Amino acid sequence: MSEDLRAVAKDCVHCGFCLPACPTYQLWGEETDSPRGRIHLITQVLDGAPLTDAAASHFDRCLGCMACMTACPSGVQYDQLIEAAREWTATEGTTRERLTRAAIFSVFPYPRRMRVLTAPLRMLQRTGLDSRLAERLPAAMGSALRLAPRPAKAVRMPERIAARGQRRAVVGMLTGCVQSVFFPRVNAATARVLASEGCDVIVPREQGCCGALSLHSGRRGEAEKFQERTIEVFSRAGVDAVVVNSAGCGSAMKEYADAGFAGRVRDLSEFLVELGPVATRHPLPAVAAYHDACHLLHAQRISSQPRTLLRGVPELEIRELPDAGTCCGSAGVYNLLQPSAAAELGARKADAVQASGASLLISANPGCSLQIAASMRARGEQIRVAHTAEVLDASIRGVRLLSHRDGHRGRAVAHRTDARHHRAGRGQAGDRRDGGTDRLRG
Repeated sequence: MSEDLRAVAKDCVHCGFCLPACPTYQLWGEETDSPRGRIHLITQVLDGAPLTDAAASHFDRCLGCMACMTACPSGVQYDQLIEAAREWTATEGTTRERLTRAAIFSVFPYPRRMRVLTAPLRMLQRTGLDSRLAERLPAAMGSALRLAPRPAKAVRMPERIAARGQRRAVVGMLTGCVQSVFFPRVNAATARVLASEGCDVIVPREQGCCGALSLHSGRRGEAEKFQERTIEVFSRAGVDAVVVNSAGCGSAMKEYADAGFAGRVRDLSEFLVELGPVATRHPLPAVAAYHDACHLLHAQRISSQPRTLLRGVPELEIRELPDAGTCCGSAGVYNLLQPSAAAELGARKADAVQASGASLLISANPGCSLQIAASMRARGEQIRVAHTAEVLDASIRGVRLLSHRDGHRGRAVAHRTDARHHRAGRGQAGDRRDGGTDRLRG
């Protein structure tokens, strides 16, 4: 393993192209907080140097956004290097830091555990105590409270949603951890869009975490167990592709050791463009800013596909953000473990969104939506946020996106405007057996 990592590190020719692309170098201008500097530190550790607290802190400050890989002319596989470095630091740090990491990873990859915690979270949000408490708690817990959306009403997904019209594909759908608890409407919208485009959608009940959060945080052993379960569950389902609507999850799943499985993983926008849209789009008058999630843009190299789909929506104006390839500071659990740096990056992204004049923010990653909306709130601004799937779903169903105010949080939800769609989505013959899209009203 060490020799493999040395070979990867040697690919770096120290050209410096990665420096202006790196968010932490942009913030602090320190060589050791750039990809080039971290590769040098990694090489020193591989050559036998001790892992110092200073070196560990530079590894931990990396967002893992992979913007450096997009910028690198030598094709350095920085993701392999930083994931190894994260394994070295996973058990380092103060007692508080270790306990914080343990708490995060004992809850976030487990949707049932997260749902248990939503009851006290609702109470804190209803009374307004969440904001007060966030100021008194340790940084990670305080950041979690500030970012947390109001828990959504659960949407029970049928195990099979039948295609509307002629069946063109059979796909599995990952429901995710945070996505399924806090953004179940995104999953429902994803299933409806896929069904509208002629896909039978299989949603295995026994699926769980895909391992992305653990992998990106240096917990490889834990991640591999999640990966094995995910592969087993979806392999039994017998699907043509596994469609993922969360950028970080898709990025991790495409790197699974089982190359045959990894090759069938598709981001939602990627899959829809490959399939070719057939469902009619209705007008959706709005001015929207599209945010590139790092693990979609840099890790999966998906940029044109979501834009192509969104520009296919009549009367939806998409405005590009300046410096669109720079991370918003979410980066998995980075905004919990490194809240100060995350807040600075979030503020920069909020500046860009505000300057765009858009009233709607579209992203393909739940963490990004939370981060940017929280950064906007911090300056007294509100913006509607929606997932790409929600926008497509609203256009296909002929509904409009309205701001759903849940206290101080804004979420974009579909509001029915055409009574015909109460009857639409019941599917074709056999839907009673498989579960039609009428059971997935958002």
